[in-house]
Amino acid sequence: MIHPDREGDSTASGRGDRPTLTFDAIGTRWSIETDTPLDADLRKRLHERIEDFDSVYSRFRPSSLVSRIATTPAGGRFTFPEDSRALFDLYDRLAELTDGAVDPLVGRDLELLGYDSTYSLTPAPGSVREQHARARPSWSTDVVRDGTTLLTRRPLVIDVGAAGKGYLVDLVAALLRAAGTGRFVVDAGGDLRHSGADTPRVGLEHPRDPHRVIGVARVHEQALCASATNRRVWGTGLHHVLDGRTGLPTTDVVATWVIADDAAVADAVATALFFTPPHQLATAYRFTCVRVGSDGRVEASEAFDGELFT
Repeated sequence: MIHPDREGDSTASGRGDRPTLTFDAIGTRWSIETDTPLDADLRKRLHERIEDFDSVYSRFRPSSLVSRIATTPAGGRFTFPEDSRALFDLYDRLAELTDGAVDPLVGRDLELLGYDSTYSLTPAPGSVREQHARARPSWSTDVVRDGTTLLTRRPLVIDVGAAGKGYLVDLVAALLRAAGTGRFVVDAGGDLRHSGADTPRVGLEHPRDPHRVIGVARVHEQALCASATNRRVWGTGLHHVLDGRTGLPTTDVVATWVIADDAAVADAVATALFFTPPHQLATAYRFTCVRVGSDGRVEASEAFDGELFT
C-alpha cells in the first residue's frame, strides 16, 4: 500500500534534519530525502510512477502483466512498457555472465518454496518441486524477446527481484532530476541513489546481526545496493536469493554491497555476486563491491570508497 501524503523526519541512516518523504510501496519502506519539501504535484507523480511499475511487474498482484503471463495456459505475445527495454537488456546480460544463475524465471521456484502471492511460507511437497525441476524454464530458452515484447509458449512466472527495485529507484531519481530537485537521496529498503554536492556515509549491516555494521560506504552521485540471505527468510535454509539453474537458495555468499553509477546495475550486480566472481562481472559493468562469504570472509574491491571494520 502506498501512503502518498506521509512526510516524516530523517531516516535511521542519520543524514541530518532534511525533509524526508516516507511511504510503503512494492513491499518495502521508501524514503526520499531532499533539501526542501517536495510539492504535492511531484509527490503525486512519484507515487503514480511506482504504482505503474508495480502494476506491470508485481507477481503478487493478480491484475499485473506478469501475473497474466503466469496464468496464460499456452503462452502468448506480451508487450511491456518502453522502459522495460533497459531492464530486459540487463537480464539478458546477467543470464549470460552468470551462466544462468541470475534468471527472472525463478518466480515459480520461489512460489514452490513458499514465497508465493499469498505469503504462505510453506514449501510445496517434494514431488511437486521435483516435477517442476524436470522442466525448469530459463530466460535464454523459454522466452523469445523482441525489444519490449516477450513471446512465451507456456505459463511462466517472472520475478524481477534481482534488479527491478534498483531499476525503479533510477526511474524515481529521473523524475526528481526532471523536476529540478538538485540534491536527494532515494532509499528503497536499502537500495539507494544519491545526487548532490555532499557525500553520505552509509552503514553496511552485519549479515548476522542487524544491530551492527561491518563497515561504512561513501556514496557520491552514485547508487549503493545491497543483498543478503538474512532478509526475507522463512525457514531453515529458505531465503529469496535463488540459483536459477537449480531453483534452490544459494549458500556460498551471505551478503553483498555494490556501488555503481546507477541503481539498476548496482542491484543486479549485488545479486550476481552470489554466484559469480567480481572480475567476471567487471567485464561488463563498472562497480566496486564488498562481499561476505558463508565462512565469514570479507572481500572488497581495491577502489571501494569506504571503511571496513572486520
